[in-house]
Amino acid sequence: MATAVTDAGDERAGARRRILDAAVARIAREGIDEVRIARIAMDAGVSAALVHYHFESREALLVEALEHSYEIAGDIRTSDVADGAPAAERLRAIIDSCLPVPGPQRDDWLLWVELWLRAARHPELGDAATRLYGRLHEWFCDSIAFGIASGEFQPVDPDQLTDTLLALIDGFGLRVLIGDTAVDLDRARAEIWAFAAQQLGLEA
Repeated sequence: MATAVTDAGDERAGARRRILDAAVARIAREGIDEVRIARIAMDAGVSAALVHYHFESREALLVEALEHSYEIAGDIRTSDVADGAPAAERLRAIIDSCLPVPGPQRDDWLLWVELWLRAARHPELGDAATRLYGRLHEWFCDSIAFGIASGEFQPVDPDQLTDTLLALIDGFGLRVLIGDTAVDLDRARAEIWAFAAQQLGLEA
């Protein structure tokens, strides 16, 4: 009996992951307003009723798809950073994981843009956007605090530096995303890291 319950739970979790994978791809290609639940269900190999069961609204689906995409993109970009790597290497990988590199990270960015627009028009989504930014903020803060504690970074206010880094990432990342020829991915990386290095007492 226990095995049957476990199998059922695994099956539900697998279906939910497939729905979120399909939602990320559809929303990134079409935008949340154009997405049809039936198409997501078809892509995920489930019924439309099951999609509605897991997600009560488009907004709920968007937020969870973004969280799902964020975790995948972050795992991909930071997977090569070895345990015990220097703090600077960790921070560079985190910055890279937050830029619209082609692939899952670009999809992640497209979902962020959708959330920005929806949250601006639907204040009830503000809490979700704030929560997601809070996760990013904590990730950066922990990395910066680690570098300060280990003596690799000069003392700074981790919260203040994190807020500025996230603002730079949003600004440069958006210009990369829209194909602004004045700001390509390499320049965005260089500009953001130059600022971080200056603040932390590192070589640019």
